[in-house]
Amino acid sequence: MNLFIYVPAAIIGLVTGSFLNVVIYRVPRNLSIVKPRSFCPKCRAKLAWYENIPLASYLAIGGRCRGCGAHIPVRYPFVEAAGAALGLLAVSAFGLTIDAVFAFAFLMALTAIMLIDWDFRIIPDSVSIPFIVIGLCWSLFNPRLTLASSALGALAGGGGLYLIGALYKLARKTEGMGGGDVKLMAMIGAFVGLKLIVPVILVASFAGTVYGIALLKSGKGAKTAVAFGSFLAPAAAVCLLYGERLLSWYFGGF
Repeated sequence: MNLFIYVPAAIIGLVTGSFLNVVIYRVPRNLSIVKPRSFCPKCRAKLAWYENIPLASYLAIGGRCRGCGAHIPVRYPFVEAAGAALGLLAVSAFGLTIDAVFAFAFLMALTAIMLIDWDFRIIPDSVSIPFIVIGLCWSLFNPRLTLASSALGALAGGGGLYLIGALYKLARKTEGMGGGDVKLMAMIGAFVGLKLIVPVILVASFAGTVYGIALLKSGKGAKTAVAFGSFLAPAAAVCLLYGERLLSWYFGGF
């Protein structure tokens, strides 16, 4: 392992993860992600710079606000640690290249979408739509992805999910896929390309089915809404990093 590559990648991931916590908290509440500076959600006290050091600050203050003593959700350090892990994965998969930067940005956007959708059942257009454009731009110099594949992936991803939702609504007389899921799938298609659209949907559907079965067994299935975007996002991350291997493994069995 080259420490001169992986250590900076982990540090950048930690810092980006800290900022991602701001995005996850503020965007669905229609708050600015720029100002004011970070504050305690409970007492609204603004945090000093030394209280915003990724992971270290959480451990130093014992997971509680120094002002009001409110418990700080463990999700905050988890997202920061996830940022470090995703930074390492991006560099490991794409090397020290511009592709790793695009891949890392995509993975962080997926993390934000997954958690926002899980909490609020919404997928913000302010995240998904810009990343459709970013995915198309990446394809212009990504050796693994052509512009045609990226554009067709976006169209097939968004259009395919829209069609599935329309058919579901027609058959069940109830709402199918939301517009946020459709835009998310277009975003995913722009990054992974046309041939990985189906694997993304299959992986997400499998994970969602397993979760649904677990809910049914717990007796909560009929009362709990499942945010499909929260399964599409990690499925897209898996396919971005390992999709080619999954396809080779699957078709190698025939």
